[in-house]
Amino acid sequence: MRDGRPLLLASGVTALAPAIWGSTYLVTAEFLPPDRPLLATTVRALPASLILLLFSRVLPRGVWIWRSLVLGMLNIGAFNLLLFVAAYRLPGGVAAMTMTVQPMIVLILAALIIGDPIRAVHVVACALGAAGVALLVLNGSSALDPVGVAAALGGAACMATGITFTKRWGRPEGAGLLAFTGWQLTAGGLVSLPFTLSVEGLPDSLTATNLFGFAYLISLGAVISYAIWFRGIEKLPALAVSFLALVSPVVASVLGIAFAGEEFSALQLTGVLVILLSVVLAQLRPTAPHTEIETRSMAEIWGAKK
Repeated sequence: MRDGRPLLLASGVTALAPAIWGSTYLVTAEFLPPDRPLLATTVRALPASLILLLFSRVLPRGVWIWRSLVLGMLNIGAFNLLLFVAAYRLPGGVAAMTMTVQPMIVLILAALIIGDPIRAVHVVACALGAAGVALLVLNGSSALDPVGVAAALGGAACMATGITFTKRWGRPEGAGLLAFTGWQLTAGGLVSLPFTLSVEGLPDSLTATNLFGFAYLISLGAVISYAIWFRGIEKLPALAVSFLALVSPVVASVLGIAFAGEEFSALQLTGVLVILLSVVLAQLRPTAPHTEIETRSMAEIWGAKK
């Protein structure tokens, strides 16, 4: 690669996925049946998985049966459940910004699992990120739901772990991107289905607005966005992908202000700025050593694939 244009293009395309997910908070609040995070998780995953598996007609084999289950739990099932709990209980902008702590978790997991080193600037970035989240969720003009905050932080941890292990394991030979995405959506949806039926049950009726919201989540929010996201994880370093998730809270905040009348207090805005500063610091690396580190890490990953 003689210049950074292919990498920049890959980053731009991958950023479309968290941009779509940023609209999930508004769609949940305005279009879905109230207080049904399990139903939203299941309906988002299972129909999308059937569509992708019908197109790909490839099923996981051997070690990839349990790997798909693990990745499906992290990237789809647990993550989406926590995402929708946060979306129901918190303002969209606050929920999304709270989840931006996940790049800091990726820094640690990538060092432990992939072998990427943590530099001093990364430690500073993590500290600033934690401080920014504290300002965001603890000092607002109104009290925030603690369950919603815990769900947002838990969703961040699931996303971070999912990114790291997806990068570590790669994609098996003979499985296309649609099949790989479909496996994970199937696993996540099947895990959440029994809890949906036993805990929430099915709604007595759905309005046209509800159906539109679910259709949006299935098409753009799952089939398209997850295929883009997993493709980005293949092409980009784990840390680079994790920071692209910042697009989600930006979109959520803009939509919340534009359509839901949300406002941030001065301290919450300070928290947002501190989080943004931590994101910038976490990406500062010396050029030459960075190249060597990425080459070595990718070689290890491709070796694991073989």
